[in-house]
Amino acid sequence: MIQTVLKRDGRVVGYNEEKIKAAIRKAMLQTPLGEDETLIQKITDRIGVTGREQMTVEEIQDRVEVELMKSPRKEVAKRYIAYRDQRSIARRAKTRDIFLEIIEAKNNDITRENANMNTDSPAGMMMKFASETTKPFVDDYLLTAEARDAVRHGYLHIHDKDYYPTKSLTCVQHPLDNILRHGFIAGHGESRPAKRIETASVIACISLETAQNEMHGGQAIPAFDFYLAPFVRSSFIEELKKMEEVTGEDLSDIYNQEIKDYEKKTLDGLKGRQRAIQHAVNCTVSRVHQSMEAFIHNMNTIHSRGGNQVVFSSINYGTDTSAEGRCVIRELLKSTYEGVGNGATAIFPIQIWKKKKGVNYMPEDPNYDLYRLACKVTARRFFPNFVNLDATFNHHELWKADDPQRFRHEVATMGCRTRVFENRYGDKTSIGRGNISFSTINIVRIAIECMSIVDKDERIERFFSKLDEVLEITARQLCDRYNFQKTALVKQFPLLMSRLWTGAEKLSPDATIEQVINQGTLGIGFIGLAECLVALVGKHHGESDEAQQLGLRIVSHMRSRVNEFSERYQHNFSVLATPAEGLSGKFTAKDRKTFGEIPGITDKIYYTNSNHVPVYYKCSPRHKAKIEGPYHELTRGGHIFYVEIDGDATHNPQAIADIVDLMDSNNIGYCSVNHNRNRCMKCGYEDASEKLTECPKCGGHEIDKLQRITGYLVGTTDRWNSAKLAELSDRVVHK
Repeated sequence: MIQTVLKRDGRVVGYNEEKIKAAIRKAMLQTPLGEDETLIQKITDRIGVTGREQMTVEEIQDRVEVELMKSPRKEVAKRYIAYRDQRSIARRAKTRDIFLEIIEAKNNDITRENANMNTDSPAGMMMKFASETTKPFVDDYLLTAEARDAVRHGYLHIHDKDYYPTKSLTCVQHPLDNILRHGFIAGHGESRPAKRIETASVIACISLETAQNEMHGGQAIPAFDFYLAPFVRSSFIEELKKMEEVTGEDLSDIYNQEIKDYEKKTLDGLKGRQRAIQHAVNCTVSRVHQSMEAFIHNMNTIHSRGGNQVVFSSINYGTDTSAEGRCVIRELLKSTYEGVGNGATAIFPIQIWKKKKGVNYMPEDPNYDLYRLACKVTARRFFPNFVNLDATFNHHELWKADDPQRFRHEVATMGCRTRVFENRYGDKTSIGRGNISFSTINIVRIAIECMSIVDKDERIERFFSKLDEVLEITARQLCDRYNFQKTALVKQFPLLMSRLWTGAEKLSPDATIEQVINQGTLGIGFIGLAECLVALVGKHHGESDEAQQLGLRIVSHMRSRVNEFSERYQHNFSVLATPAEGLSGKFTAKDRKTFGEIPGITDKIYYTNSNHVPVYYKCSPRHKAKIEGPYHELTRGGHIFYVEIDGDATHNPQAIADIVDLMDSNNIGYCSVNHNRNRCMKCGYEDASEKLTECPKCGGHEIDKLQRITGYLVGTTDRWNSAKLAELSDRVVHK
């Protein structure tokens, strides 16, 4: 006898014979003889009594078909079968419509979910087909009922849900020295250890590209200057050996000669060893420059993930004060300033300058000249961004200025903003670690649901109560995903779990990754703090001190709760100031449908990213820094502060330095600067003219603007979704 029914979405419900009766009755009413209640009851009784204790919906419907075909009313069976087919088609209609939009290369929020992905290409289309069919599978079979309901009702968003079944992790900071020293094997063929700067540059690219195919997030190198510096010296020695071959002179005594700085200089007036050294330096600098050019060019042209997306890559640098490290930094910055191709701004890698007093921030610091060069490059090319090693929460008790391995104790970040540093279950470092997965809470919806409570204190307390409920669900969902991810085998991630992830080198190919995965973080993000505050107290944190204090209380509460989750579940939970791209419009659309248009809350088609002051709110950079700065200490899973500056910044590097000064005085962890940059889509010409409509080089009229979307650049806004385009049009200059 049937007791329970397994539904299509995975839920188990009690058996209800009335649903069978209703379906048969509908089929009968479409035939000339109409309904027959006696036959309906007879068929229903037979199915209920002879069925198994638990059956699926499809199995019960198959039994109905069989019983109708055995009855005198075979015409009813035909109508019932036709009705089933119609229902099946209706269930698939949404998938069909989505597929047609992908096939027809329509520019909409489905195909423009990721601005860095070309979904018009065949490989991009395949990725979207897979993505849109995988998500329902995750909903039906991998999520718990409470997580599924939280997603369905707009409280929770699970990032990279389409990658959930693959068990892949989000991102990792590459210990590139492991690969440069030992090489690696990834599939067919292998990469040998590097000996010269050109090889090291290429291997860095291959490492980032290969790992991108094993993960669903970004790739970063935490100490690009330190890692490549040894190959500057080896290339210098190689140049000396070339001279030995020509002259027959033994120069081995100057192989390890101290070089004050690798700078090109004339050979006029130099003789003997001094001439040989300078000649080798000049040749080495040229090789380093070409290697940096090649690295940047490769990171903007090589593709991963089925060939439809350039590698989402980041590099951190700025604190190596050795002559060799400074050479890498200087030539990287020069290459970035020059641009790629016809002088276009490079989109990747996202470059991040590691600001540190005593190293590169003050005029007396050894790398101060390179810091000023970095500001000049940013003024023209948007990058590098700046991570603040002097922020209180970025300090490491083991960092020492004279430690040649000090980069191991320096925080590094992903370009989008993801930060990994603190570690309850291993060494405190960014290297060889990354985010495992993250999910974002819609705090705006929670606040809207409390708006009807007249008493403000009661309203706010109710908000915190509801927030706690969703936080608990989110923590359990992340733990469930973690428990699924940890069952993956090492051999599924041949590079990640051999050379990159901390501790993985000790695992065998057929072992699971469970022993090492806990080195990463589980992120709980949030979106729309500004709109949440408007719902609770009538103003956002940029315009009201009361709102600011409540905003800090909300994010502090989230921080306290993730600390509790870390102890309870024994994971590295963290709060993330979510880099929402497609999500910024998804939550809003659902909330507008439920609650209507609410001024200051749902009256735009996007929510403000994480803890930012709204993009349309006019204020000075100083005010913005004062408001947003305190949130960085609380959001250790990742954060970013950005400023929109007016006009052409190309010849005003001091404007960039002024923003970095705001980082220093407001304890800000990571920042970027946006400014005007036009790009001709026909020939690649760039300038910073206001309202450029015609290219002065080729006469073309396809003029777009280089823009930053969530920490990274996008070469064309054609790939932006409607919510981010609306946000872009609302952005105001901070002055």
